[in-house]
Amino acid sequence: MPPRHPLLTLALIAIALPMAPAIAGRFNRGVESVHQPIVQRADYVIDVSPALLKGADAERVVQWFTAIDLGYGDRVSIDSSAAPGGPGSGDIAALVGRYGLLVSAGAPITEGAIPPGMLRIVVSRTTATVSGCPDWNQASQPNFTSSAMSNYGCAINSTLAAMVANPEDLVRGSEAQGGDAQTATKAIRSWRQAPPTGAGSLKVESVKGGG
Repeated sequence: MPPRHPLLTLALIAIALPMAPAIAGRFNRGVESVHQPIVQRADYVIDVSPALLKGADAERVVQWFTAIDLGYGDRVSIDSSAAPGGPGSGDIAALVGRYGLLVSAGAPITEGAIPPGMLRIVVSRTTATVSGCPDWNQASQPNFTSSAMSNYGCAINSTLAAMVANPEDLVRGSEAQGGDAQTATKAIRSWRQAPPTGAGSLKVESVKGGG
């Protein structure tokens, strides 16, 4: 039976078609959370003279490390392009070692020219955060599309971003070290082959006191 008001039906369809993509974009019907960790990196630099690293510049570098709160997770590198083959890298490594860190090979490209004969210390700090969480926009709305809740993924991704040792691993992963499967599984094999702690007889304790 044809519709009684074909013009009205066509008008409603014309109004609904432009709204369909917008309505579909509001809902997440997949298994991937829309709230993903955002990884950002900041580079802090200071230029020092290799000849003064055992004196005034050494104290200046330590004060700078303290000011930027150098610590676990930071990557420290040295750009010696303005002083190739010059001394000073060992002195910087000793200062970095006070904070329990090692100097990494290869410094990132930074802004500004390095003065001739100077060394540039680069501290790279990477952070991961999840923006827009918590998201309870759809908590009180009926779900007629079988879509994931707006807050879906906030808890686990925020926890992952806060706990990961190197946030850059969230971007490109981490390469395996060594590649020897026997070495990689040595700890697991030792744990599996260890005898149970309760396998032996119980220890007999004496309740008699010394005379």
